[in-house]
Amino acid sequence: MSQTFDAQPFDAIIVGGGQSGPFLGARLAAAGKNTLLIEREHMGGTCVNNGCVPTKSLVASARVAHMARRAADFGVSVGPVTVDMKKIKARKDAIVNDSVTGLTSWLENMANMTLVWGSAKFTGPHEIEVNGARYTAPQIFLNTGGRPMVPEWQGISDVPYLTNETMMDLDVLPEHLMIVGGGYIGLEFAQMYRRFGSRVTIIAHGPRLVSSEDPDISAAIAEILRNEGIVINFKVSQLTLARLANGGISVHAKSGDQPIAVEGSHLLVATGRKPNVEDLDVA
Repeated sequence: MSQTFDAQPFDAIIVGGGQSGPFLGARLAAAGKNTLLIEREHMGGTCVNNGCVPTKSLVASARVAHMARRAADFGVSVGPVTVDMKKIKARKDAIVNDSVTGLTSWLENMANMTLVWGSAKFTGPHEIEVNGARYTAPQIFLNTGGRPMVPEWQGISDVPYLTNETMMDLDVLPEHLMIVGGGYIGLEFAQMYRRFGSRVTIIAHGPRLVSSEDPDISAAIAEILRNEGIVINFKVSQLTLARLANGGISVHAKSGDQPIAVEGSHLLVATGRKPNVEDLDVA
């Protein structure tokens, strides 16, 4: 890769407007450095758009539904509890939009800061290309984040599975939500949708939930979820997925040495994440 002499020079280039990119850019700009921030889709990254902010909005709505159903325990009488997922999603979308709009406006009006929208790739050791234009800087910071990882299970391409990102577009209540993955993301959605009113089944590859935690913590989490009516399958392998005639999804697998079969209306794949690096062309 060779550097192009007609590229626009900057003191620093940041690729990615996620959690750290905008605030690193603000510090550099405040120090008088002419800074370029490149973002492909929307400011705020995973946390603001389909992670912390929207999920905590949904968790809050789910907790209200959960506490309403328990109102009698506190001496309060209420009628039947129902949820309106379209309104819940609209509330979540409004919170996200406020966050993204505020962050973008802050950056657009910042001295020494230039925003460019598009996908970045390296064309030299200190050169980046976006939408056919080239930019150079002695310092280039990568803040490209990650995206959901979807294993190549048999039949995965034949079913309308969801990820933590596409779950953000869901405005209906699943009759039965199946979740593959026993980590933080999967468990958050499991409790949330159970409290909304869905049947929920967790399909975990390991022998316990959130394996990064101590075993007693994992056991306590499993007990809490089971007490709320969530079904958990451990040591699951050899998944085969299929679309059902009624539009649902079937999962056939092994739990240890025993075959299992689960049918549900929706499937969430929460098996980890992988970095967004392909477009950078750094190989």
